[in-house]
Amino acid sequence: MHTELLIAWVADLLLGDPSWLPHPVVGMGRWIAFWEHRLNRGRWRVAKGALLAAVSVCAVYFLVRWLLSVDSWFVAAMKVLLIFCCLAGCTLRREVGMVFAALDRSLDEGRRQVGRIVGRDTQTLTAQEVRTAALETLAENLSDGVVAPLFWLCLLGVPGMVAYKMVNTLDSMIGYRTERYRQFGCWAARMDDVANFVPARLTAVLLVVVGWVYGKLLHEPERRRSWRELCTFVWRYGPQHASPNSGWPEAALAAVIDCQFGGTHNYFGQAVYKPHIGENARALSTADARVSLRLAFVVEVVAVCVAFLAMR
Repeated sequence: MHTELLIAWVADLLLGDPSWLPHPVVGMGRWIAFWEHRLNRGRWRVAKGALLAAVSVCAVYFLVRWLLSVDSWFVAAMKVLLIFCCLAGCTLRREVGMVFAALDRSLDEGRRQVGRIVGRDTQTLTAQEVRTAALETLAENLSDGVVAPLFWLCLLGVPGMVAYKMVNTLDSMIGYRTERYRQFGCWAARMDDVANFVPARLTAVLLVVVGWVYGKLLHEPERRRSWRELCTFVWRYGPQHASPNSGWPEAALAAVIDCQFGGTHNYFGQAVYKPHIGENARALSTADARVSLRLAFVVEVVAVCVAFLAMR
């Protein structure tokens, strides 16, 4: 498994998510959309949503486990491909960097670019809100796209890693607390909460450690915080997020770069309030993005090294 992980990770660093390669998550999304349109109506929406979530995750897990049950070069190649598709570190960093680059050109370009990676409505965002959305997404998806897949790879192998991506895709498509999805997607959201409980906190720990050790990367030395201050900040603000998990990596990144996340955002035309993380509501800049992207990369390297050790 070590060889497959190394090859897949290097491929992700070099290629990201190439548009020419069919991605399993796209297939998962089409499966979910197909059944959501047919089941998310009438009575028993909670039960139907729970059934869809449970069947989807179990089917993916046992299908992949069956496909990988034979020991051959084809299976080894399939493992590499699946691990590669489940890791999203390169694409995440590239997309966040593109948001800041687009925003440097114009606000409209920044809004369109950030709309590619966030679920909130972006048409009326200010420049500060665009930057905040991008960095919040960087922190949250550092867990969802890197640490959590590696965690489930160590725990349940490649089938568990792919099953986690199904859980995450279900949550990203139907796990919203809007009128349309509140009932149908509640079980998908709860499954995602459980699946990300440990990885989100591991991501926060890694961000704090990397941010403390590599504090010299910060462009404003006076904003560096001690180990105790970073931990106190994360412990205070991590649990305040509406999500039981997203707040932890967001709080860790906010602590390291000394900024404020959260506030009211619109999702599908409905206003959703997220408690503020941090008190320093300073203007974010492209320099903050550079620092955050460096931190995210180092966290990814550390997470891969930890996964190697855990699978020995």
